[in-house]
Amino acid sequence: MAISGMTGFGRAEGALAGWSWAAEARSVNGRNLEVRFRGPPGFEGLERAAREGAQGRFQRGQVTVGVQARRAEGGAAVRINLEQLERYLAAGEAFVGAGRAAPPNLDGLLALRGVIEAEDAIQDPDALAELEAAMAASIGAALDGLLAARREEGASLLPVLMGQLDRIAELTAQARDTAAGQPAAIKARFETRLKELAGEAASEERIVQEAAAMAVKADVREELDRLAGHVDAARALVAGDGAVGRRLDFLTQEFMREANTLCSKSALGALTATGLDLKATIEQFREQVQNVE
Repeated sequence: MAISGMTGFGRAEGALAGWSWAAEARSVNGRNLEVRFRGPPGFEGLERAAREGAQGRFQRGQVTVGVQARRAEGGAAVRINLEQLERYLAAGEAFVGAGRAAPPNLDGLLALRGVIEAEDAIQDPDALAELEAAMAASIGAALDGLLAARREEGASLLPVLMGQLDRIAELTAQARDTAAGQPAAIKARFETRLKELAGEAASEERIVQEAAAMAVKADVREELDRLAGHVDAARALVAGDGAVGRRLDFLTQEFMREANTLCSKSALGALTATGLDLKATIEQFREQVQNVE
């Protein structure tokens, strides 16, 4: 199993005992796993199936599971709401008695809202359990579809992330080559500046000592070594299995820390330019990492 993304969609349908339904599961990026459920009334056990199913498949992301169910026409029990019917009769009695309205007929009364009710609730516990189990299976199938979609996203992210890591490694090597010229550039710059201020009184020994001290402060080899190590660690994570998004996100912070220090220590325009390219590439890498579970 390779890396997985956090965006996707899955759907499954089913039918049993006069009922038909559709289960859908979708997800977007999230720092933690958050599961939301919306289902038909009377099937309270489905929420647990959705939550446990999502928790068993995913570690991060905002996952939304929904089930829409309907009973076939004629499948629901029908009853007459006598209390509502009596209310209608009582409300119209004065108008009929005063001759302002004709006596109501049965067809008209039964057509009034709330007089005839369809009972969708299943009274048999065994039948309800069987129907819930079938719907829960569809929820599982929808979550499996979502899982497959997230893995497809991960597969598409893999070459992008590897390419950006290759670019970071390339820029790190370029910075190392450029930084090798920093001591000589610092010495030349300091020598010129010191002679402008002290004239011929500036000794070569003092120039060498001061330039060496400045070169030590501008040494970026540690930062470049850490950058190279972070690239190796990130490559191993991207090529590995499981949810690695959090660790990759941490590494991007370390990448940026070293790149910032590299730029602050730079005494050469070319090294600064390489450092800025590094920061831009690291930021692009960070944006893609936000999509990794």
